[in-house]
Amino acid sequence: MNRITIYFLLLVGFSFTSCIPTKDLIYLQNKDDSTGDQSINQVMSKPYRMQTNDIIIITINATDPKLVAMFNTGANGQTESGAYFEGYSVDDHGNIRLPVLGELNVLGFTADEIRTKVEALLLSDYFNKEANIFVNVKLAGFRYTINGEVSSPGSKILYRDKVNIMEAIANSGDIAITGNRKEIVIIRQFPQGTEMHTIDLTDVNVMKSPYYNLQPNDFIYIKPLKQKTWGTGTTGIQSFTTIVSGLTLIISTYLVFKSL
Repeated sequence: MNRITIYFLLLVGFSFTSCIPTKDLIYLQNKDDSTGDQSINQVMSKPYRMQTNDIIIITINATDPKLVAMFNTGANGQTESGAYFEGYSVDDHGNIRLPVLGELNVLGFTADEIRTKVEALLLSDYFNKEANIFVNVKLAGFRYTINGEVSSPGSKILYRDKVNIMEAIANSGDIAITGNRKEIVIIRQFPQGTEMHTIDLTDVNVMKSPYYNLQPNDFIYIKPLKQKTWGTGTTGIQSFTTIVSGLTLIISTYLVFKSL
């Protein structure tokens, strides 16, 4: 067997390892032995707790809107794009400044807990139960950051209360063919620190993970596949082109040296 044949076989073998298998590109596969439809019970995610730099929208309503107008200065009539300027920003000490009520510490509290605190302040100092005070508390958009092998990396805002990892990726233009769907890294911020976790989006059981449903301020990183580093092509056609180019180079070099 001459050298050219050996080199050719080596290149062909390498090309088979360099192509990205279809099973590495398909989301939510049933990897168990069971067949047919599969029921997945999602894990209930914990309520989000406020962090510094969050922006909160608080609206106060009553049977007579005039009674609560002074408490809603700068907080009513927000549009989605204007929420950043009209909401209440959590400062470095975990406080927000509300009209009339003053500073309120919200660091580590859920939206429901903040609502309860505001309602208690209003009823104890300003109103009686007959005023029918109704307080609504929510974040000014669901914020997350995604980076790595996606079509549109960067910081994103979705104006929804809940977002899962599949929706976040779809909103970012999907994972590139060179992205590793089996090792999606999620970095999650908590008032007490940071946690990092890896999930496999090719496995349908990922929906049972507490990290499948995102929390505001999550950071998502999509790792590249090793095929991208090799630069041999991610599809059969690309790998074939690489083989032909490599083989042409080998033959040309061989002929040059043979003629010397």
